Amino acid sequence: MKYLLLSSIVFLLSCQSPTYDLIIRNATIYDGTGAPPFVGDIAIQGDTIAAIGDLSKAKAINIYDAYGLALTPGFIDTHSHHDRGMFSIRDMPACLSQGITTIIVGQDGFSELPLINFYNKLQQTPVAVNVGTYVGHNTLRDSVMADSFKRFASPQEMAAMKKILQQELEAGALGLSTGLEYDPGIFSSEEEVMALAQVAAGYQTRYASHIRSEDRYFWKAIDEILKIGSETKMPIHISHTKLAMKSIWGQSDKLIAKLDSARASGIVVSADIYPYPYWSSTMTVLFPKRNFKDKDEAIFALKELAPPEGIRIGNYSPDTTYIGMTLSDIAQLRKEEPAKTLMNLIAEVEAKQGDESIIATSMEENDIRQIMQWPYTNICSDGSGVGRHPRGFGSFTKIIRQYVREEKALNLEDAIRKMTSLAANNVGIQKRGEIKEGYYADLVLFDPIVVSDHATPERPQLPSTGIQSVWVNGQKVFEAGKTTHTYSGKAIYRNK
Repeated sequence: MKYLLLSSIVFLLSCQSPTYDLIIRNATIYDGTGAPPFVGDIAIQGDTIAAIGDLSKAKAINIYDAYGLALTPGFIDTHSHHDRGMFSIRDMPACLSQGITTIIVGQDGFSELPLINFYNKLQQTPVAVNVGTYVGHNTLRDSVMADSFKRFASPQEMAAMKKILQQELEAGALGLSTGLEYDPGIFSSEEEVMALAQVAAGYQTRYASHIRSEDRYFWKAIDEILKIGSETKMPIHISHTKLAMKSIWGQSDKLIAKLDSARASGIVVSADIYPYPYWSSTMTVLFPKRNFKDKDEAIFALKELAPPEGIRIGNYSPDTTYIGMTLSDIAQLRKEEPAKTLMNLIAEVEAKQGDESIIATSMEENDIRQIMQWPYTNICSDGSGVGRHPRGFGSFTKIIRQYVREEKALNLEDAIRKMTSLAANNVGIQKRGEIKEGYYADLVLFDPIVVSDHATPERPQLPSTGIQSVWVNGQKVFEAGKTTHTYSGKAIYRNK
């Protein structure tokens, strides 16, 4: 009799609907794959999407009515610098206000070292978004060669870099990143980069590169990364893709044809892009030979790469009053020709061992649009929450406002795919980027008709609007324009 009663109880419990932690009802669901949207409900249990469909009879501790708003996977920023200051700005408003739930850092060849300490800190002091990282080639070079970096690495130094790279990959890094326009990586040989890429390939990871040149030697730089993909057989990824010189403007179709040909030959190449015609870096990258006193080089840079009125000072420690001014403004103030001002500004910051950065207009809008439309290009920001480039606060919402709603260069489902599942695939993230049962519950709810960016070069830290709610690993981290002071982000490890 006792066993009969127990069996009856088990049977009755099995007939009852499950009770979830949260059900989001009546959403227009874009699942991240590029498929057409559908109206339905999503149930969340813990940090996971537990059910999708008509859940009108299901029960939940919390019910959220989406009122027909678009519900998408959380946006994945595949080239991000939002880790700058993130442990003191744990709410990550620059990310959440534009729907970003995962950031991939360790970019341009620069990463934390050792990564095990970085991962431990993320676990002890989580932030509002998920964080994954690459191992940076520049960081490896700096740790081994220190100030003696203006040369090729010796065999002993190469061996030391390989050993550190192996340790960092074993700690869970997503792969190897390079920033070959920056010191110290600009002084590395192609053979050095290839040898390190071979190590990363041995761990079935990925190679992401701020290529050796985005202007003067662009096509040679593209050949270099494609050669790495061909010889290592590993996936390769071109960071913040751009044609940043007037003489190569309009050649995006040539680039796409070259990348398509590479893919047809078996090279797994992908790219990311941010939706602005201006970049942010240092003045020194305008001089690839680091010949800062060469006036002809300065004149060439201002003619071909960025005009004086298109170079805005983001940071200048010798004279902070220059911040926000253009090079043209400063040249007039100092009664100098712009090329001379550019050289003098670099000399002054070097003499004081200071810091500087610029925002420079170097790209053509149609190239941005065509590269963005390439099926293997995902969206990134290349931004931070503490920088002076508007991409840190506006990249993803600008895509929806400008390229989807206003220009119709992308439809919404494909734009979402480029922000979610394609982004996850291009960096090798597991169980994120799609609304799918068993995937992590990183979700964004918004109205596609009103979502907008507002950040500008003059006011770069204005938050986006129109993002209604954001969940990270099942926890609400953003609601109605405000963060919730919930830190549910996780460290993302390779193959986890």
